Amino acid sequence: MVRSTRDEISMSPQAVRVLRQFRVVFNSVRKHFRATEQKVGISGAHVWALSVVDEHPGIGVGDLARAMDVHQSTASNLVRALVAQGLLATEKDPADRRAVRLAIPAKGKRVLRSAPSPYEGVLPEALQDLKPATLKRLERDLGELIAVLDPEQSGAQIPLGRAER
Repeated sequence: MVRSTRDEISMSPQAVRVLRQFRVVFNSVRKHFRATEQKVGISGAHVWALSVVDEHPGIGVGDLARAMDVHQSTASNLVRALVAQGLLATEKDPADRRAVRLAIPAKGKRVLRSAPSPYEGVLPEALQDLKPATLKRLERDLGELIAVLDPEQSGAQIPLGRAER
């Protein structure tokens, strides 16, 4: 069967509906992080990092990276920016002088308290609220989509709330 040009470029109604669902998800995430940055002047990823340190005073950079599920270099960059702004402080671990422990000074606590919640962003919170069976299906189905996209896997550990620079 010969298809017209119009048929070749049109999406199926179901594909259009799914595309719109992705737009709703992405735009919800973007709106939350934009509101966060406008209100407190730092990115959503920075707010999330502050919140993890607030929950775990003395945490190290490696543990911060694991808590946020980001690469250690990404966590180091977040920490470096927060320290430069006086929102986070570092101190040497007395047991291991090579290790750095993180703490939040008063200025950082004020910024964190004024940030809109959820601190980790709306998507991680929403995923956490889903039923295990729903997450399992979503993981499988998104895995199929990712296989078709064939993206660089390094993107998996880049926080959505990181400010584009």
